[in-house]
Amino acid sequence: MNEQIENHIGALVNILTQMPEAEKISALNGIRLKLHDVSPFKNEPVDCVLWVPGDTVRANDYNPNAVAPPEMKLLETSITVDGFTQPIVVVKEKMDDREYTVVDGFHRNRVGKESSKVKSRVNGYLPIAIDGDENTPMSERMASTIRHNRARGSHNIDLMSNIVAELVEMGKSDGWIAKHLGMDVDELLRLKQITGLAALFKDREYSRSWM
Repeated sequence: MNEQIENHIGALVNILTQMPEAEKISALNGIRLKLHDVSPFKNEPVDCVLWVPGDTVRANDYNPNAVAPPEMKLLETSITVDGFTQPIVVVKEKMDDREYTVVDGFHRNRVGKESSKVKSRVNGYLPIAIDGDENTPMSERMASTIRHNRARGSHNIDLMSNIVAELVEMGKSDGWIAKHLGMDVDELLRLKQITGLAALFKDREYSRSWM
């Protein structure tokens, strides 16, 4: 390590050590953000994990990933024993306020708030990685949530079909939905059929030209 940088880090550590906890956490978040600005990996959300008060993180209202009670208990055990190994992915809602909405990590968010053991250990804070802001359209947020869930192989079919219906109502084409949700023509058709809404088929685009 560059000697000058090492000396600066030593001085910074001494300052941080003397700070009250809340002030220290805020300062560390600020340092991480500054380092993130000059990082070669600044376009990767995981490059900058921040710790924020749990009450500033709110769940989304469309998450299609349903976790049964035994799995939720296992997740709580995992976080209790192993710690938070993944941040909660969020969009930052207001540039001037501390307010975040979950894109991925719906259940990690719940455990961090509802488990007394976890909440006590992290003093009511949650680890977040920011991937978007208040200008991120709802369609992009939904698509991102579904991609995260599908990558883990976990999602609720009924809720998935409801999201497809919402995206259609937003004016998104079959091609857009299939591309951004990572599905093929047949799967999209099945999800539309589950809703039973004829309106979802009024502008069918089942050409494979966009696959």
